[in-house]
Amino acid sequence: MHSLSFFGVLALIPTVISSPATGFKLGTRDNDRGNEIVSGLGVRKQTVIGAGGNTRDLAIAMLETKTMTSDYIYGDGKSGDATNFGIFKQNWYMLRHSASAFLGQTEEQVDDGVVLNSDLDKDIQARHDGEDKHGFDVWFAGHRNGASGVENPDTSDIQGYKDAVLWIQEQIESNEKYQSDDTRFWVNVQAI
Repeated sequence: MHSLSFFGVLALIPTVISSPATGFKLGTRDNDRGNEIVSGLGVRKQTVIGAGGNTRDLAIAMLETKTMTSDYIYGDGKSGDATNFGIFKQNWYMLRHSASAFLGQTEEQVDDGVVLNSDLDKDIQARHDGEDKHGFDVWFAGHRNGASGVENPDTSDIQGYKDAVLWIQEQIESNEKYQSDDTRFWVNVQAI
């Protein structure tokens, strides 16, 4: 009787290991990522796409806030170059070094970034400007850790953040309905 139970469990192991639900990379766990239904999120996704956003934009915004909005505390509780704005929570350092609307501004002009909290088109354009200027990997590093991320883009924290966004983007792209329905994909990532 015990051997049948043991073999029954063994029969399930290959299924669990090969299941796409086990995560984006080896070493991830099912309990650190998933999906949920957020009422009204489909309308917000369509608004983001209508403003020039893409599936990567949806993924970043989903990771940053549950509702893909900028209704968090001013600057996300941060100050100076670390101050965050918009649905992507872009930091002021990266904005003033890569977004055409803010190029050349100083750290002291940080309050100028607040426009991204209410102007989705500018928010999306600023994110695209940053990735266009710095490339995929360095933009993510700077988005995650500002100047220190740009200088040292290969930390495990930055890679974990990037992997989370890529996993969410992969889920969104797995079925076109995820670009317009109320499904939110999430990954537990250490807040900084």
